[in-house]
Amino acid sequence: MSIEDSDIKKIAHLARIGIADGDIPGYAKELSNIMDLVEQMNAVDTESIEPMAHPLHAVQRLRDDVVSEPDLREAAQALAPETEAGLYLVPKVIE
Repeated sequence: MSIEDSDIKKIAHLARIGIADGDIPGYAKELSNIMDLVEQMNAVDTESIEPMAHPLHAVQRLRDDVVSEPDLREAAQALAPETEAGLYLVPKVIE
């Protein structure tokens, strides 16, 4: 895919980047190369490839699920003005 000088000027304007006129052909060549690479990658058949969450088959090591703190629910609810069935009762604010 060939990118023209006018395309580079428009992209530079949209990105609010100042580019010297002498640098435009170089940017056009580099962006054309990038677009050609994208076209090559789009042409690759990936139907039989399963998507991966990570390029390396890394496995997260998890610790054992053990209780590390005592249940303080009763003590916390004893401080509340009103509770019912393990829930805090509060006055209605919105009608």
